[in-house]
Amino acid sequence: MAKKPFTPIPPMAELPPAEEINVKEILDKYLAGEIDLICVLGPTASGKTRYAVHLARQINHLLARYAMKKQAECSDQGQYNDQVSCLSNAPWAVSASEKRATPLAAGGGAHDEGVGGVLFAAGTSQGAGAEIISADSRQVYKGMDIGTGKDLAEYEEIPYHLMDIVDAGEKYNIFEYQRDFEKAYKDIVDRGGIPILCGGSGLYIEAATCGYSLPEVPPNPELRAELEKKSDDELIAQLASLKPLHNTTDYDTRKRLIRALEIAIYESGHPVQRTSFLPKNTYYIGTLVSREVRNAKIDRRLDARLEEGMVEEIKGLIDGTHPALAPGHKPIPADDLIYYGLEYKFVTLYLIGQLTFEEMRAQLATAIHQFAKRQMTWFRGMERKGIRIHWTEVQ
Repeated sequence: MAKKPFTPIPPMAELPPAEEINVKEILDKYLAGEIDLICVLGPTASGKTRYAVHLARQINHLLARYAMKKQAECSDQGQYNDQVSCLSNAPWAVSASEKRATPLAAGGGAHDEGVGGVLFAAGTSQGAGAEIISADSRQVYKGMDIGTGKDLAEYEEIPYHLMDIVDAGEKYNIFEYQRDFEKAYKDIVDRGGIPILCGGSGLYIEAATCGYSLPEVPPNPELRAELEKKSDDELIAQLASLKPLHNTTDYDTRKRLIRALEIAIYESGHPVQRTSFLPKNTYYIGTLVSREVRNAKIDRRLDARLEEGMVEEIKGLIDGTHPALAPGHKPIPADDLIYYGLEYKFVTLYLIGQLTFEEMRAQLATAIHQFAKRQMTWFRGMERKGIRIHWTEVQ
């Protein structure tokens, strides 16, 4: 038998160059209306949550300095008793025509006007500052905490949104996320806050920032069960018969492929309502880490989560004893948890006896490594489409 020709392993793609992020410059752009949103993105275990929280604190510190400086100017000008008119000329004040509130004069307390900004600068909770909106497709679920790495303790005083908004076991989709993002975004901006989108789900990030027009198509369990019986090639061919396939986004995972086909089949016979949100002028920051360092962090984090009780968390979802489940909520079937992928897939396979603990840990680590690689591939694809991402190294 002839030997197969040797195929060398392709070299790893080079990392994008790292930048120094100028937070004051970003804040000034936002306050001047040049950008509408700040987005921190990155693959799993790249430190994006920690960076986003640090960024929010830096922004709030700068806002406080602006307020204190303007307060001093008002006092020097003998306008201390006319804080509203004086603060309206502050560097963060934007005209009503630009539809941006005065960040430090918002907050819903007794000091909403002028003095509220001064109190915010003194460290009170009266003013609005930076707030974080999650762009993670699984952190929306209640009770799925350790497995999704919510790390809620990291946020401390920084408000966060779009976590713990859906009961575990439900199916949440990109259409719902886009709608919920717009609601959270408007709420923050209307209160004079500064929204920071943070996450690693590339499709969710693009849906939020690029104004995708998405169809509202209800799930069809019976159709999904029929589609599950077919091979990936059969599903792709069926999808191609219903719509043009411009890239592999619709079928880079089997779950996404079946959902894309479910939507295409529904659209072929029903009028479909679509979202119509405007794209955001977004300043994207990417958290940069080498593959070797990232994989090492993934492995350490996985072991830590297993020690923290990730298996017990998932067991509680399966048997219905998890405290986060709604009263009277039935246990979540194993197949439904497997649907969520990664930690929930492999730990569930271990709990139902299809994998040993060692097999589960090894296969899960490999799957997370591969997932992180796909995330980076997605983000580099965003750059190829013309999106500017400012990559920075995170310690």
